[in-house]
Amino acid sequence: MNPEEFRTAVLEMGLALDEKQMAQYARYYELLVEWNEKINLTAITERDEVYLKHFYDSITLGLHTDVLEGEMTLCDVGAGAGFPSIPLKIAYPNLKVTIVDSLNKRINFLELLFKELGLEGVRCYHDRAETFGQNPDHRAAYDIVTARAVARMSVLSELCVPLVKKGGYFVAMKAASSQEELDDAKAAIATLGGKVEEDYAFELPKEEGERHIILIKKTKETPKKYPRKPGIPNKKPL
Repeated sequence: MNPEEFRTAVLEMGLALDEKQMAQYARYYELLVEWNEKINLTAITERDEVYLKHFYDSITLGLHTDVLEGEMTLCDVGAGAGFPSIPLKIAYPNLKVTIVDSLNKRINFLELLFKELGLEGVRCYHDRAETFGQNPDHRAAYDIVTARAVARMSVLSELCVPLVKKGGYFVAMKAASSQEELDDAKAAIATLGGKVEEDYAFELPKEEGERHIILIKKTKETPKKYPRKPGIPNKKPL
């Protein structure tokens, strides 16, 4: 998917990108490749692949759901090279973005990226998701919390749901989702104060595979003991 194909595909889904936004994506790609030689940010570096599997894939959250309407606050847990939050921020400039990542080198890249792209309303925190979720400044503070990760839903939910405001959403973006995994996580999600509302399944353009966007609404406050200490959610999932 070259940049023009990307722009057309997004427009077909109802979102028009202007020249400034297209220039921001182009510069993002340049910096991603440049920094990827210094630190491991992504295994995908070929331009058309980045536009499809990183940029387009990231903004499907806005294209396939209506959770980004209005001035929303979004927290991206374990954003790595900025996916999905930075492609979303470029496409939806009103979005206020907070990124938490455990690796300082990635935070340095992201902070340079924000300056180079002229992005405002973006903050970065070097922290573990488990300790960040217990921080009173961030706990239950966001309209949307997202993770584009391979961890199981029960683990992701413990890291993300505590950060969501009551009435807000944890949005899990997954390359493949099994009903079995979701069923296994339902008790954990309920314990954390969430409820599965929707599982949007769709195909990426160019037959590049199935994707799932799972919306989990926060219906009650998360018990204070969650998230547990760093490493425990992974070792002993709920």
